[in-house]
Order: sequence, then structure tokens, then C-alpha cells
Amino acid sequence: MAMERANLLNMAKLSIKGLIESALSFGRTLDSDYPPLQQFFVVMEHCLKHGLKVKKSFLGYNKSLWGPLEMVEKLCPEAGEIAASVRDLPGLKTPLGRARAWLRLALMQKKLADYLRLLITRKDTLSEFYENSAVMLEEEGAVIVGLLVGLNVIDANLCVKGEDLDTQVGVIDFSMYLKNDIDDYRTILDQKNYVEELNRHSTVQGLQGRVESLEKSNSKLIEELAIAKNNIIKLQEENHQLRTENSVILMKAQQRLEIADGDLNCELDTYKQSRQGLDEMYNEARRQLKEECQLRQDVENELVVHVSMKQEMEMAMKLLEKDIHEKQDTLIGLRHQLDEVKAINVEMYQKMQSSDDNMRQKNDMIARLEEKTNQITATMKQLEQRLQDAERERASAEDGVRKFKQDFTNKADSLQKQIAQREKQMMQLETDLKIERDWRQTLQNELERERETIAQLTAEAQQINGLKKEFHRLQDENTQLKGICEEQEQALEELGCKLSEYGGQVWLKDKDATHCKLCEKEFSISRRKHHCRNCGEIFCNSCSDNELPLPASPKPVRVCDTCHALLLQRYSSDGS
Repeated sequence: MAMERANLLNMAKLSIKGLIESALSFGRTLDSDYPPLQQFFVVMEHCLKHGLKVKKSFLGYNKSLWGPLEMVEKLCPEAGEIAASVRDLPGLKTPLGRARAWLRLALMQKKLADYLRLLITRKDTLSEFYENSAVMLEEEGAVIVGLLVGLNVIDANLCVKGEDLDTQVGVIDFSMYLKNDIDDYRTILDQKNYVEELNRHSTVQGLQGRVESLEKSNSKLIEELAIAKNNIIKLQEENHQLRTENSVILMKAQQRLEIADGDLNCELDTYKQSRQGLDEMYNEARRQLKEECQLRQDVENELVVHVSMKQEMEMAMKLLEKDIHEKQDTLIGLRHQLDEVKAINVEMYQKMQSSDDNMRQKNDMIARLEEKTNQITATMKQLEQRLQDAERERASAEDGVRKFKQDFTNKADSLQKQIAQREKQMMQLETDLKIERDWRQTLQNELERERETIAQLTAEAQQINGLKKEFHRLQDENTQLKGICEEQEQALEELGCKLSEYGGQVWLKDKDATHCKLCEKEFSISRRKHHCRNCGEIFCNSCSDNELPLPASPKPVRVCDTCHALLLQRYSSDGS
């Protein structure tokens, strides 16, 4: 990593020095087509990408410069204008294109050095995006930022809106830096060797594997898009059902209102002159009418909420399609998916066990809630029976009053006393009736709450079933990946046998090795076995993370650290 940082620093020095000298000799405002300016942006992009962490996102793995550059907006309010203008550009679709536009706008403002100085002073913020040995976290980053101060003498007029910044290929052109100076020539050769060494690690087989994995991820995204469309269709059907239920509720409310109006008219005609309780009953009917209107308003509000949910789902579909176009930036971290899938399988198995326990608890809760609802319905039936008995007593009391008026007209005093007693009884019965109605309303509200909780529990149960299906799907994928891994190991063993026949070295079998030969660490699920294609011994990944071409294989293959050093010495001695 120290050699990489030194090479990047030398390239930055050359590009900045060449840009300043050529701009001063050029003697006018620079535009986007100026070659030294283009090479400067390519070198800055390589410096900012060095040591960048791979972050996991919704679509896979993401590794982009836009994350740390976007943090400058929080550190310096003046950078908010650049970030806002970059977000508003219509032609930018990828985070890499936004980062390139941000660099160009900052250079035009002559504040690129100031913004990057603020960024490198916040080590805690940069540690979230970069590794510990990255250029931006070491002294080389401060040196590069100091060199950028010299660019303030340059005037640049760049048209960011018309450029295709998403698909530009950042390749450094060394031809413009070749001069008679021997030191510069040596630094350029070192940089060229560094770039060739980086390109050597990316083989054709690795690129084909990446293309296949990209096709698989693309097919998965298409399946997820189809599932989202099916969910939208289901939401539309549920919206239609809610509308029908709303119309049924409105019809029932109108029927209740008509029945309540008829009852009110009858009671007003009969007890218009001598009953004060009719006013209370009328007020209660008005209150019920207001409650029905409020219920109708609530149903309409729920309908509006469902419509807004439909719009949000459409917006989510658009965002999903946009993320499909941006998935090219998520290709770098796909090599580690096999190990993570195994860890995810273990986590999903644990989650399934916990979800089964939660399912049992929720089933018990549903059973208790059903018993409680049965008790509530029984109490409601008892209350209705008591209400009917009270009405019968009220009717019998009214009949007795009429009989007393017709039969005993001469006994006015006693009749008045009996009527007063009957009226008191009537008032007591009406108050009892009102209390029972309130009690019945509260019981109905509790019943509705219990039904809502039951619906929520059923929804959670459906979610748990979905998690089970996802776990089974991941198990199937794990078995497929294990089969592929076994086939590759068999192919490696066959290749090792052939190499041992041609080269003379002994190809060690997997069952004969339990520890790494170099670091002597024990092999496990996370620490896999790898054969060295030169000596045939078995090593761990960290001790055999090298690739070199061999006489038996013109393409670069895996070799251990010891063979790597010996082969490099042999190739250097042969070349000299």
C-alpha cells in the first residue's frame, strides 16, 4: 500500500505540474477538451478511489466517490450550491458521474483545495468510507491537497451539462509526461508498472464470472420488479373492495338514519307536551347521527390513505427501475457473496426459530382474544335482554297510567300521586336504559379493537410464512453454491494432477492437509484451502493471494507467497 500511495503521489505531482505549466503557456481560459485538464481529473479520480471501502446496499455492493464528496456539504455550507447543482443535472445517473461533475464545479470555483482540506481534517468521517492505509488518510493526501492550491491561478470554463460523465473510462495517458528528465522518466515507468500490475490481477475468467453474476442479479431484479407489479395489482383489488365496503357502510348508515328519524317522530308526537326525557333521547339520536357522519368521514380518509399508498408504490417502482440502471457501480464486491450467503443462512435459521416461537405466542394470544370476544358477545346478549325487559316494563307502566286515568277520574289526588310515582320510575328506567346503551357502545368499541389486533396478528403470521419461504430459497441457493464449489475443487484436483505430470511437482490432496503450510493456521469454513499451482502445496487465502504466469499455464494462476518471491527473482534475473 505504501508503494501505491507513492505512485499516486508522483502521478498527482506530474499532472498538476504539467497542467499549471501548459495553462500558463496557453494563456487563456481552459475548456473541457484540454488534454492535460482531462488527465488531471483522471489522476484525481484514482487518488480519491484508493482504499475506498465497499459498502453493501439494496442491490448489492457499492463503491463510489460520491459518498465522501457529499460529506463536504455538511462541513462547509458554501459547498451546498455545488452539491445541489450536481443533483439537479438531468444527464447524471450514477454516483461516479456525480463525483466527476462535483470535481469540475469545485475547480471552476477555485475551491477544490479548500474543500478537500476540510475533508482530510475529519479523519473520523473519512474512516467510514476509506481503509486505514488509503491515500486520503495518510500524509500523501495532505501533500496532494497542498499541491492543489497552485491550481487557483488557472481559469477554467467547463460545460458539465453536455458531457457524458457516467460512461467515461479513466485511463492515464503517460505520453504527455515523457520528457528528457531522467527522474521524471523513472517515476513514469514506476507508475506504468503499477498500473500493469493492477491490470494483471483482473483476468478474463474473473471478468466472465462477473458478467455471469451480473446477469444473475439482473434476472433477480426483474423477478423482484414482477413481484412489485403483482403487489400493485393486489393493492388495486383491495382498493376496489374497500370502495364496495364503503358504499355498503353508507347504505347501512342511511337506513339507520331513516329508522332513527322515524323513531324520533313517533316519540315526539306521543310525548311532546309532558316528557322531558324525550329531549335527552333526541339529543342522543343527534349524537348517534354525528357519530355515523364521523364514521363515514373516517372511511373516506382511509380510502384517501390507500390511494396515497398506491402512488407511493408507483414511485417505488420508478426508483427500482432507476436502481437497475445504477447497478453497474455495484460489481466490485461480488466476490465475497458466497461467504456472506453462508452467514446469512445461519442468521436466517436463527430468525426462523425465533419467528416460530413468536408464532406460537401469537397463536396463544389469538385464542385468548377469541375467548374474550365470545365473553363480550355473551354479555352483549344479556344487555339486550335486559333492555327488552326494561322496554316491556315501560310499556306496562304506560298502560297502567292510561287505565288509572280512565277508571279513577274522581280520585284526582291519589291519581296524581300514583302518576308522580310512575313518572319517577319512568325516569329511572330511562336513565338505566341510557347507561346500558353507553355500556353497549363501549363494548362494541372494545370488540372492534380486539378485531384490529387479530388482523395485525394474522398479518404478522403471513410475514413469518414469507420469511420461511425466503429461508428455504436461500437454503436451495446454498446447496447449489456448494455443488458448484465441489465441482470447482474437483476440477482443481484434476488440473493439479496434470500439472504434477508435466511439471514434476507433487499435487497435495485436500484431505491430507489440515493446516496452512506457511502460517500453520487450521482450515475451517471461513478459512478455505487453496493449491499453489507452482509447488502443489495447500495454503490459506492470505498466504496464496498472488497470481503469476507459469510455463505450464500462460495465463496468471494462483501461487503462494514463497513461490511468488522466487518466481519474481527468477523472472528479474532472466530479464536482466
